[in-house]
Amino acid sequence: MSSQKKNTFYGAAAFLTMTTVLVKIIGAIYKIPLAALLPDEAYGDFNAAYNIYTLFLTISTAGLPVALSKTVSECNALGRHNQKERVFRVSLAVFLVLGTISFLCMSLFAPIVATYVLRNEKAVFAVLALSPAVLCTCCSAFRGYAQGHLNMVPTGISQVIEALSKLLLGLGLAVLILHSPIQPEDTRDRLAAAGALVGVSIGAILSLAFLIANYFRTKRQENVQATDIPDSRKAILLKLLRLAIPISLASCTLSIVNMIDTNLVQGQLQSVFEAIGNGLTGVNNSVLDIFPRAEALFQEKLIDWQDAVLLDPNTQLNPVLDASRALYGIYSKTMSVYNLPFNLMVPFTACIVPGVSACIARRDARGAQLTTESALRISALVAVPCGFGLMVLSGPVMELVTLGSVDTTIAGPLLSILGVASIFVCIQVVASAILQANGIINLPIITMVIGGVCKVIVSYTLVGNPRIMIFGAPLGTTTCFVVVGVLNLLIIKRRVPLPPRYHRVFIKPTIASAIMAAAVWGVYGPLSRMFYGSFLKNAVAAAGAILVGVVVYAILVAALRILSKEDLEMMPKGDKIAKLLHIQ
Repeated sequence: MSSQKKNTFYGAAAFLTMTTVLVKIIGAIYKIPLAALLPDEAYGDFNAAYNIYTLFLTISTAGLPVALSKTVSECNALGRHNQKERVFRVSLAVFLVLGTISFLCMSLFAPIVATYVLRNEKAVFAVLALSPAVLCTCCSAFRGYAQGHLNMVPTGISQVIEALSKLLLGLGLAVLILHSPIQPEDTRDRLAAAGALVGVSIGAILSLAFLIANYFRTKRQENVQATDIPDSRKAILLKLLRLAIPISLASCTLSIVNMIDTNLVQGQLQSVFEAIGNGLTGVNNSVLDIFPRAEALFQEKLIDWQDAVLLDPNTQLNPVLDASRALYGIYSKTMSVYNLPFNLMVPFTACIVPGVSACIARRDARGAQLTTESALRISALVAVPCGFGLMVLSGPVMELVTLGSVDTTIAGPLLSILGVASIFVCIQVVASAILQANGIINLPIITMVIGGVCKVIVSYTLVGNPRIMIFGAPLGTTTCFVVVGVLNLLIIKRRVPLPPRYHRVFIKPTIASAIMAAAVWGVYGPLSRMFYGSFLKNAVAAAGAILVGVVVYAILVAALRILSKEDLEMMPKGDKIAKLLHIQ
């Protein structure tokens, strides 16, 4: 690779990484306030619809953009301009077909999707609000075309447009609808959830408009006279599908599992609430104590329904469905916090594949081992303290991010369990990237399928247990990623020529995180008793405890010499940081 091309590659990767981080930050700013604004039931509708949207989006766009960018890059290298243009047109046609099918499923069949796939007919508004977004999936063709030219700017800018639209328009619409006079209240809340998702669809439309304009502007600038004879459309289509289908299968696995899980969780919760409505009582659980709270929640919804029937015999309130929506909504709100550590890993994994692959290409097994170790250690350095922090400060964190609008007696234990899961989801995504860099493509798909099956079995069994109910959902998630993470690490140990030394990767970050968690817990209690007002004292105490945790953890990282010089060299200005900390 020439110096100019190398600089172009790393510049493009750096730009895309930067915009990815920005998009993830905007996404967090969008979802966390939304969790505070929307009632639990409406947020459950929002999350359920988003799951089905993610599935359709993944099916439509997971593999084809990668296949397109790879093929366009090859055409450029061979000077086959006509071939490149026909590849793009064939890809665009495929995207349009997939997007149209997805749009029809989410628009014409929205009531069927909501009722039978999501087990929540009240999510129909939310499903409809997202249907235009999947129609715009053809924007991925323009992204793949630009990436094939090593131009990441259109992709980065279009993703930022989508994120800002989601934040400004979606959140704005949700606020306007919540403060509107629409009655009944349940309908207003459901429309507010749909309004938040309308911002996603508008963002997709604006992003597509930008990418189309950029494509035609680039075409005018190219002005290339080509004489090559392109392959037939059928041959191009078959080549694209051969590349795209394995990638799509790998990407779809988790989305499909999440979709099945949503259906099972809602269905099992409704079964338990039906049993409560038929007289099930006296179930106690000394550990999590969920049944008494679930019983009280059902009684609240039952009273609301009885009052509504007196005014309107055709009321849409349903105590069984609304109680299950509320519990699922609380779980969904904890998921928005749980996903933050994982989002930090996404741009980081983009650096692992080229780093390890370059060492393998040079036949530098020792260099590949050091790079792999550094990647795992840095991921553990971020993921483990985040997980421990969520475990010990789960209730205060949920009260803080939802402005006290969530029942922390339920949300707290949910997030504590998900704190364990957050560690393993980060480990599995980094381990999968390491396996891909070593040319081991299919085994991560198999491990994800195994983990997904475990998740479905655990969720179905535990959520249907009146003693456990919604707590079974995060336990299923934790089981899934523990299984996948451990299996991926075992495969690395067996299949990679010089595998990383796991004791050097995980022991010190775990020790530092455990001490940090103890310090955080010890500080939060006294601080929470120093102030008046429940929300204010929690906010001050949680912020103070988190600050103490950051300081303690930073001191322990330096004192225990967790980071090596190789680790720091993977970071921007890492050599200067190593000199400053006297790390050799």
